[in-house]
Amino acid sequence: MTATDKGGRETAQRDKPWIFRTYAGHSDAAESNRLYRTNLAKGQTGLSVAFDLPTQTGYDTDHVLSRGEVGKVGVPVTHLGDMRTLFQDIPLAQMNTSMTINATAAWLLSLYIAVADEQGAPRPALQGTTQNARHLCLPAAPLDAAHHRYRRVHGK
Repeated sequence: MTATDKGGRETAQRDKPWIFRTYAGHSDAAESNRLYRTNLAKGQTGLSVAFDLPTQTGYDTDHVLSRGEVGKVGVPVTHLGDMRTLFQDIPLAQMNTSMTINATAAWLLSLYIAVADEQGAPRPALQGTTQNARHLCLPAAPLDAAHHRYRRVHGK
């Protein structure tokens, strides 16, 4: 589609196409990576990463309060290796990535940038968004309550 100026004359500017993303992530980083690459091969033009509750709330996957939650509503990312696996064979310099996360947004974005750096992606080429969606924090309340019980019982 070609843009026109106020006089109806064509300009050199062209409209950017819509970015098509599917909010996805599950099980572990390798399974989520397979899903992302399959969707991209079928024409999806961006990624929208769904993280599991422990990742969103800053708990490691092996923490006692993460039991039963790891990989349930998104992909678990505990360290740089998980982020590498998540984006393996996906050129981040050409991708537009959305990450819906909460308190861990800065940390997860830094892992994403580290992986992009390892891929040789120029930082100005990186595109996407991080979203701090407060309403997504609500299901984490049971984890907080369990944490307080754990501290009371174990004196920590």
